[in-house]
Amino acid sequence: MTLSQILTPSIEKAIHALFDITIEKVEFQSTRKEFEGDITMVIFPLLKVIKSNPVELGNKIGNYLVENVAEVSRFNVVSGFLNIVISDEHYLNFFNAIKDDAKFGIKSPNPNDKAVLVEYSSPNTNKPLHLGHVRNNLLGYSVAEIIKASGKKVYKTQIINDRGIHICKSMLAWQKFGNGETPESTGQKGDKLVGNYYVAFDKAYKQEIAQLMSEGKTEEEAKKQAPIIIEAQEMLLKWEAGDEEVISLWKTMNQWVYDGFEITYKNLGVDFDYYYYESNTYLLGKDVVQIGLEKGIFEKDPDGSVWIDLTDEGLDRKIVLRSDGTAVYMTQDIGTAIQRVKDLPDVGGMVYTVGNEQDYHFKVLFLILKKLGFDWASSLFHLSYGMVDLPSGKMKSREGTVVDADDLMQEMTDTAQKISEDLGKLEGYSDEEKLKLYTTIGLGALKYYILKVDPKKRILFDPEESVDFAGNTGPFIQYTYARIQSIIRKADFDFTGTSTITELHEKEKELLKQLELFPEVIQNAAHHHSPALLANYTYDLVREYNSFYQAVPILGEENLDKKVFRVQLSKKVADTIAVSFKLFGINVPERM
Repeated sequence: MTLSQILTPSIEKAIHALFDITIEKVEFQSTRKEFEGDITMVIFPLLKVIKSNPVELGNKIGNYLVENVAEVSRFNVVSGFLNIVISDEHYLNFFNAIKDDAKFGIKSPNPNDKAVLVEYSSPNTNKPLHLGHVRNNLLGYSVAEIIKASGKKVYKTQIINDRGIHICKSMLAWQKFGNGETPESTGQKGDKLVGNYYVAFDKAYKQEIAQLMSEGKTEEEAKKQAPIIIEAQEMLLKWEAGDEEVISLWKTMNQWVYDGFEITYKNLGVDFDYYYYESNTYLLGKDVVQIGLEKGIFEKDPDGSVWIDLTDEGLDRKIVLRSDGTAVYMTQDIGTAIQRVKDLPDVGGMVYTVGNEQDYHFKVLFLILKKLGFDWASSLFHLSYGMVDLPSGKMKSREGTVVDADDLMQEMTDTAQKISEDLGKLEGYSDEEKLKLYTTIGLGALKYYILKVDPKKRILFDPEESVDFAGNTGPFIQYTYARIQSIIRKADFDFTGTSTITELHEKEKELLKQLELFPEVIQNAAHHHSPALLANYTYDLVREYNSFYQAVPILGEENLDKKVFRVQLSKKVADTIAVSFKLFGINVPERM
């Protein structure tokens, strides 16, 4: 329980006993650094119902708490703020209860609760994963893990965009320019090979447009009449008609891409429980449109197209079926959501990890599903995130200048190697140990840098800055973890069992206060779908630990009881860092 949870009933009881009044809410805030106290009650809201001056009111409540609540040792009142000092005994009892609990902060799922499905990644099969996918994957994976840690059953899924004109462009370019090459014959990852042909198509397309424009066509005419785009469109029609040769090539090239994706996912440290493919889902939802028409939710225009009018909700009219009877993306997403609940009947909510350019789409989708009467539609969330830029500027995949996810991960490892070598901290490491450490530091830096930022904010990602061993970075936190492991290795005495100390140093108490927040932070991060809340908590914990480390001796402490307690406290901080970083998919090194 948090301090506010412990104190609220006692304060409510105090106010009732002193003033015969029942209040709806007790307002707390952190105690300001210049005043003594572990938590502060805000007195001002009470003045509306109790005629008193704030200082007198605060003193009456404070005295009641000291006399009646074991956890409260003393207090002070500053203006309208009651600063409450919590006893050392409370913090020691808390620590002894959690010090050997490997699952501290992690809540077991309630089998009666509904599950949450988290969708992320959802790439196209015509190019490798890029920097934007990296943020998507890291956010989706971490949010899934945090929701799981908060006590929910979670399914991780993605829908792969494996059909459409963009796929046909890569396929056609491979037919024209590929000379039968394969990932095996070239030694290239399949997703990169297919991506190269997507770029090759665009290059040939531009040349044909330029040629047609030189012959007097307008740009718009040239774009439509270029032979290569006409061929791609014909290939798409053949795919939709089930042409065996086209389908065979489509399956082959898609498999190259899937094999490449799996390597990237493994290196990035993310996974999935279920896969959906657009080639299987693009017809879903069409039958739902008929149901919606019968219920009067949708309306049919004279040309046969079907729409939903959301103008009363401040949105616009949205098409759900074209006049020729073909589905649009909205129809497909409606059908896919319904299909997922059929496939996984215990799902009671879904999280869609998709960039903020799709904010409007998801407002409409969620509203339509609610109107269709699905009870789980009120538990849908769009995990909307901003773009990731590098100092060199925005990425463009069609021109072949995309920041490749594999290349970025390698660059992070290389950057970690350069900075580690410059710091000269790796004496006695084998080459294999060094490489593993560089990867741990590099990927930790990448993940933490991205996850510490509120998902809604745009990120300017600087690889060098992210691998800094000081400040709010992954390597700084990893280094603190490794430092604690070094202390544990050097402790040549038994530090198991329960410490018998009765008083705390100020720095020990501050550290325990920070640890006590951990379960609540996980719940908040899950509720707000924000790994940033947990990341920044972990940084604050590490800063508090380093302040403790600088202020008090640990292994150099002469009193054995104090020494045992400080090693135990250090170990619990390290364990909490490891649990937190595991929820981000970040490894922690034993030595650094």
